[in-house]
Amino acid sequence: MVGLFKKPKRHLKKLLKDGEYDEAVAFGTNLESEYSNDPDFMFIMGSVYFIVDDAQKALPYFEKAFQLDNNDVEVLTLKTNVHLALQQKDEAIDCCVRIIELQPKNSEAKKLLDELESL
Repeated sequence: MVGLFKKPKRHLKKLLKDGEYDEAVAFGTNLESEYSNDPDFMFIMGSVYFIVDDAQKALPYFEKAFQLDNNDVEVLTLKTNVHLALQQKDEAIDCCVRIIELQPKNSEAKKLLDELESL
């Protein structure tokens, strides 16, 4: 149990992996002030909220994670999915463009961008 307090992000990931989403939200909320400038933490918390179908709450975490590390394609990918869930087409397009800038061969982002621009 002592290790839990030494590696709180690891514990948060374990809760997420084990499907303990309510516990993950509660635990992560308690850690938020301490890890507010940690892009990995923000990514994990955004993921928790996205998994429980709360895209509105997930978005600020992904935006903060992207602000802290604007070269993370995985953050951008999930941020794109959140924008799509919230029916924010223009924001999703912006994310796809950024993904393609970072990974020019990313076929998924290219395909999605083509689909969104044709709507």
